[in-house]
Amino acid sequence: MIKIVLACAFGMSTSMLVQRMQQEAVNRGLNADICALSETELKGKLANVNVLLLGPQIRFQLKSFKAEFEPMGIAVDVIEMTDYGRMNGAAVLDKALALSRAKEQEK
Repeated sequence: MIKIVLACAFGMSTSMLVQRMQQEAVNRGLNADICALSETELKGKLANVNVLLLGPQIRFQLKSFKAEFEPMGIAVDVIEMTDYGRMNGAAVLDKALALSRAKEQEK
């Protein structure tokens, strides 16, 4: 199972994207746990998370989130603005899967 968390300023704007990613995971037969949290909710809620994707509106925090969460084995990156704007669940899921595979290969 892959566990993916999307983070944004308040955790609300990513909820529709999460739904589209969940549907895409079902369509592909993937066992995925995908949720959205606000940036302030992240601490203590990332147990067993594989990938943390930041909404474009908080991309300025990428460096600090990488420093905090990558040592825990969590891949961290920013959702592409076009994929976010179009609510492209398939593309964002692809990105998360690629990040998870790359992190696994580092081990």
